[in-house]
Amino acid sequence: MRSRRDVLRIVSLGIVALAVPSLRLGASPPKKEKQVPTTRLRIEVTGGDRQEPVAGASVYVRWYINRKSQTGKTDEMNLKTNEEGVARSPDVPQGKILVQIISPGWKTFGQWYDVEQDEQTIPIALVRPDTKWY
Repeated sequence: MRSRRDVLRIVSLGIVALAVPSLRLGASPPKKEKQVPTTRLRIEVTGGDRQEPVAGASVYVRWYINRKSQTGKTDEMNLKTNEEGVARSPDVPQGKILVQIISPGWKTFGQWYDVEQDEQTIPIALVRPDTKWY
């Protein structure tokens, strides 16, 4: 039969082993998350024959969370262009990104881009719609 002191020692060691995962036998060290390289986008939106800046356009930027398989869940952000027709994004992951532009009086735009630099400028030229809606 074990003494009370032995039982307390065993219980104490069990509590410590549960509280500190690295002390468990056979436990692997915690995995470090890979730092995904990021980029800052500058999206310049112009339109018409004279390529004038389009102010107040909605800019949607979307990318895959799992960049390797490029399937499944996506993340996105919504931006607006300023008076010069420029929308600036905070850091987004490098890789394939979808840029969509919606602005009244202009044809909707959407295109995938490969972003591999720390800072990248994407010029986009909008055109007027071909048909009139009544």
